[in-house]
Amino acid sequence: MGDTEEWKKPIETGPIPESGDVFDVIVVGGGPGGSAAASYHAMAGSRVLLLEKEVWPRDKICGDAVGGKSLSHVAELGVKGMIEKTPHYRVDSIIFSSSDGSEVRVMLPEEDFERMEAGYALPRLQFDYMMFKQATELVIKSGGAVIQEFTVKDVDVNKGDEGSTITGITGFVGHRKKGAMRSYSSALTIGAGGYNCPVARTITESVYEEPFREADHFCGGYREYWTGVEGCDGDTGPIEIHFIDEVNPGYFWIFPVNENVVNVGVGMVISEQRKHGGMRSSLKKMQKWITTESDRFSNRFKKAQMVEGSGRGWQLPFGSPRKSPASFQPRRNAMAGAMCIGDSASLVDPFTGEGIGNALLSAKLTTEFFDPKEHSEGFPEDQATAYMEALWGELGNELSNSYRLQGIVKRKRLMSWFVRRASKKPKIGEILTEMIASKESQENLYSKWFLFKTIVLP
Repeated sequence: MGDTEEWKKPIETGPIPESGDVFDVIVVGGGPGGSAAASYHAMAGSRVLLLEKEVWPRDKICGDAVGGKSLSHVAELGVKGMIEKTPHYRVDSIIFSSSDGSEVRVMLPEEDFERMEAGYALPRLQFDYMMFKQATELVIKSGGAVIQEFTVKDVDVNKGDEGSTITGITGFVGHRKKGAMRSYSSALTIGAGGYNCPVARTITESVYEEPFREADHFCGGYREYWTGVEGCDGDTGPIEIHFIDEVNPGYFWIFPVNENVVNVGVGMVISEQRKHGGMRSSLKKMQKWITTESDRFSNRFKKAQMVEGSGRGWQLPFGSPRKSPASFQPRRNAMAGAMCIGDSASLVDPFTGEGIGNALLSAKLTTEFFDPKEHSEGFPEDQATAYMEALWGELGNELSNSYRLQGIVKRKRLMSWFVRRASKKPKIGEILTEMIASKESQENLYSKWFLFKTIVLP
């Protein structure tokens, strides 16, 4: 790829299969999670149909950071080398600040880059392109198919005496009004369609009549690209996370993505947004105030320019544990015939807002519970339950700990004290870093006693 900017070119996905075709696995959504799921299942010998509602090249609204948890999967799927040949920003540290202006910069020493795999930052236009292109090659090589510009109209459900089973999808190829209607069936359908995934909605609302969208566990995000932001030069350096009063619980971020281009954004829990009117009710207005009027940040943007048309908003479904879940944590995300991954399964980290790593992890995990030969007649309910339990077993402690840290952010004095403490005690800085950058989660991060003695004791 290199300087050719190949990620701005169309991706050829081959002929569209005939309506009625049968696959082992259908993946709804071609983002990083869906592309990874399609790749992993194709590599495991399944005939896969990968569906994407957009057409490449396409943008995806995000903070654009790709952390260490993601990179192990990206390397396994053969994409890491592709990333390194394109313009990107290498993260060598993380800056945290609190509402009183206290700040700590947690450095990632050179010798720790491989151990921690601190990660990269690059536009999702590039990252998603490479993930989808690699998935396309793997899927087609294994006898499957890929369709762009496919809009799901219905998730097909067979309601039998022993319960309901998802059997495939029906939708439009091309323009909704002018496109051709096609139906495809499979033993397993994987929901990877983001925060409003039709597979996830079918499982939670239509079949089990359980909550899909809860305001306490959804975050609104708004992103812009800027050039010329003060303090963001070069292709290596820090990413910045600022916990400020105006966006709480949530944060304002400054993530360089390559030389002189910076992803700037705000995110805030939706239920908290609703509690406040005025400026806080609009993340776009909030960001404008931060970049033009706030005492702490406006000076950094005086000579900067926002990239025209780059301001866009989206939503993030947090993986924070529910106090009284209808069934499974964080919400039901599988049933006979289907599993959901990433944002579709509500797996975004409630402290950092990072979701790609958990999307890739969950994508790979689905291969442990589906066998194309053994489950040729349909993915069974007991395996769906086993997947949900394994998923929470894998991520539950991490997500619960992040939810506790989100609670600290709400307490402004406590958060300010925490950041001041971190600036004097490196171990606390390491805890913050582990929440974003580590390849593997550390067991002691989930221990209340460990957190107490690390943060409070001298």
